[in-house]
Amino acid sequence: MDLRLRDKVAMVGGASKGLGYAVARALAAEGALVSIAARDADAVRRAAEVIQRETGGRAIAVAADLSRADAIEQWHGATIKEYGGVDLLFANTGGPPAGTVLGFDDNAWQAAFDLLLMSVVRTVRLVVPSMRTRGGGAILIGTSSTVKEPVPALALSNVMRSGVTSLAKTLSVELAPDKIRVNTLLPGRIATDRLRQLDEMNAKRTGVTPEELSRRSVAAIPAGRFGAPEEFGKAGAFLLSEAASYVTGASIQVDGGLIKGLL
Repeated sequence: MDLRLRDKVAMVGGASKGLGYAVARALAAEGALVSIAARDADAVRRAAEVIQRETGGRAIAVAADLSRADAIEQWHGATIKEYGGVDLLFANTGGPPAGTVLGFDDNAWQAAFDLLLMSVVRTVRLVVPSMRTRGGGAILIGTSSTVKEPVPALALSNVMRSGVTSLAKTLSVELAPDKIRVNTLLPGRIATDRLRQLDEMNAKRTGVTPEELSRRSVAAIPAGRFGAPEEFGKAGAFLLSEAASYVTGASIQVDGGLIKGLL
């Protein structure tokens, strides 16, 4: 299938590693012109180099703390300078700290709000004018299975990502007349550094080994395994492509059947 992504300009957040990197690589492999951002300057530069070397595509790297408005503006400005506009956005950041609702002070809640929700608002605000000028576009937001099944000790993620889901649905209606689609992509248990970190934390909390916790986690997944980042990346590339031209306002799960709810 031709996803018709060649020469489309894509901004991808949180792309030095993990799920953001997987989406950026998949887009570049389809011929998109990719602009990736992450906090670690060396890591995001290396990620862009690997993407270019392995896909033969183009990728630029911008060091940016996406919880800050000025950093998002700098990333957007660098993208426009390099490519002339924006067609696609994968709004994505790293996750907030683990913990319980009452275990966080106001500063922690504000930081999570800026990182997960306001980062999306600010980035969308910047890219939409270019998408309108170019005749449309696609926005995809990375969330989590926690928006459908809240996970213990992930209070900040549970709450903020649910708000992001509502934001995406609202934007999908507001931007439909401009031919801009908006969807969210929900990873289940995908084998990333973030998953390993959470498993180590939960193993200590519950008094089992990380290996035993991993075995229990796999047993709860109907597919019988963790997902690969590449599988998530390909799903992201599809949803950002013309092949998904009639999909908007949707929350798509990439979870091997982990989420048991109907909706």
